[in-house]
Amino acid sequence: MSLDLEKLDLATLSEACELECKAAQGRDGRGELPDDLWKTYSAMANGEGGVILLGVQEKPPGQFKVLGLPGLERVRKALWDNLHNRKQISANLLSEADVQPVMLDGQVVLRVRVPRAARQLRPVHLGANPFGSTYLRRHEGDYAADDETVRRMLAERVEDSRDERVLQGFDVADLDLDTVQAYRNRFAAVKPNHPWTDLAVPEFLERIGAFGRNREAGTSGLRLAGLLMFGRAEVIRDALPHYMVDYQERPEAKTEKRWIDRLVPDGSWSGNLYDFFRRVYQKLTADLKVPFQLQEGQRIEDTPVHEAVREALVNTLIHADFSGRVSVLVVKRPDMFGFRNPGLMRVPPELAVMGGNSDCRNRRLQTMFQLVGYGDHAGSGIPKIYRNWAGQHWRRPVLQQVAAPEQTLMELRMSSLLPPDTVALLEGQLGSRFTALGPLERLAVVTAATEGQINHSRLRELSTEHSADITKMLGRLVRDGLLGAEGIGRGMVYFLSSQHFPRRDLVDLAGEAANDGSLSPETASLTPELGRLTPELGRLTPELGRLTPELGRLTPEPAAPAPGAAWIADLTQLEEADLDVLRNLAFPVSSRKRVPPELMRQAVLALCTGRYLGLRVLASLLNRRDQGGSDLRKRILNPLVQEGRLLRALPNANDPRQAYLTNERHG
Repeated sequence: MSLDLEKLDLATLSEACELECKAAQGRDGRGELPDDLWKTYSAMANGEGGVILLGVQEKPPGQFKVLGLPGLERVRKALWDNLHNRKQISANLLSEADVQPVMLDGQVVLRVRVPRAARQLRPVHLGANPFGSTYLRRHEGDYAADDETVRRMLAERVEDSRDERVLQGFDVADLDLDTVQAYRNRFAAVKPNHPWTDLAVPEFLERIGAFGRNREAGTSGLRLAGLLMFGRAEVIRDALPHYMVDYQERPEAKTEKRWIDRLVPDGSWSGNLYDFFRRVYQKLTADLKVPFQLQEGQRIEDTPVHEAVREALVNTLIHADFSGRVSVLVVKRPDMFGFRNPGLMRVPPELAVMGGNSDCRNRRLQTMFQLVGYGDHAGSGIPKIYRNWAGQHWRRPVLQQVAAPEQTLMELRMSSLLPPDTVALLEGQLGSRFTALGPLERLAVVTAATEGQINHSRLRELSTEHSADITKMLGRLVRDGLLGAEGIGRGMVYFLSSQHFPRRDLVDLAGEAANDGSLSPETASLTPELGRLTPELGRLTPELGRLTPELGRLTPEPAAPAPGAAWIADLTQLEEADLDVLRNLAFPVSSRKRVPPELMRQAVLALCTGRYLGLRVLASLLNRRDQGGSDLRKRILNPLVQEGRLLRALPNANDPRQAYLTNERHG
């Protein structure tokens, strides 16, 4: 992304790209390259890229002060020297154009633009060993990647096609032959005169790529693609322990956990990808209206909507990282289709939408689907989805990635940009405050109501307004009380103010995709994600809600259910009277710089009684210098959780969106 810092203020820049500001003043104030710059460089390179500004201080988070950069040329030379030192960093991604001095608020600062690293260069790490020295961007911080993530990045680097691997100890006996026969029938229907149609099963499977040869090792056998496409679920898990495919149909166009139809590998069917595709595609399109059309005397049963849904389902399967811990998940609601696959995209989402850029993770699977008429040519599937959806005058599809745990999400909503029922609801609630809004403001408020939240990048997708104008408009809506906000920088999200609409159900649950719920003996072989649901499936949980706000937005399921407990992620959600109650509870701690640990513990328990309080909310109420709350979490919150006196809302203890509730059943 090309950014002219002379025309953008820092607030706009922080929402337009991943931004990190470093004072870089040095001990003597003469300017120095910060040591921690390399962690940020690694994290941005391993993510979506970003901008580092040297000579700008960010303290507290979200508040910027331009200091300027003394000794700029010395700092720039030190940067280039270290970029070419493999003992410092594993790859230099920068060109001269990426490291430039710029004027900002009358001061000269150094802009370092870090591009997204190509898959073949990841992980970008400090020093010679990627383990323990690879960093990822989480919220506004840089965190060391765990070993499992590093191994996955290394595998992505060396394996152009993740499903190419020839498996040892697997053969035809591990396949579901009914699935193989169904595939062959489809192949014969699509290619009736093809010479492969009359081959015996082993030869046919070899021709389509399900079987292959490892020429280096001199062995032959079943490829991972063949096992995924035709294997039995219990055998697939021998090779991929976290393998899970899940379909759910929800009865209403609203946030809820109920489902009326579900398909998971429960032993009643094979559980492989081809059977999952056939069954789920029928369910997704069962009630789509098909206009009557004839072509050469035959009725056409396919429509652009069918084609888009089919492409989205195939894309979900062929791009999935089946070594990840997140399940493949497909949702059907009256107002939308949602798709989730484990793993991040190999090309940036904006390039995927443009088309012509393809780096399929499972190329053998892609070929097998294409041989029977499913899936488009390389790089054209996602543009076709967007084009077909636009042809219906529906909301632009949402395509996004979630970094922890790694997953890619696509949402296809069957509603216009300004649904009449939503507009009527907002007019009834807000009256003239809504009708007086301009077109862009109205679009932002309606989208926040329709999708649960809105952010800067989503509005840029939906409108043609300048980035700076969008930032100023969102800030205006927050000041006027129509929208609430949380997060900082690129992580800033906006939602309908709780003054008018309760926000309890509007919580981002994408980070909860890996749920460590206990499994019954009947489902012990399934992944932990499916750990609390129906009696038939051993109390599996309706996991499809574990999407982003755009893919269902379910209320979080706390560790110990607390009916009626509100979730407060931002103090702007509260009316002044309610905020005063919390401030009074926090006063014994907030009024003092240093307090005994026991007094701090008692204040936390009092604040969290009957309500989930976000980590940053607690840190703010208690007036802690560390507004991010990391010190509070380490010294007070984690021990209280271990003692059973405090409950976490999210399974990942270090999730920046974590919230806490007092366990009133304790003791």
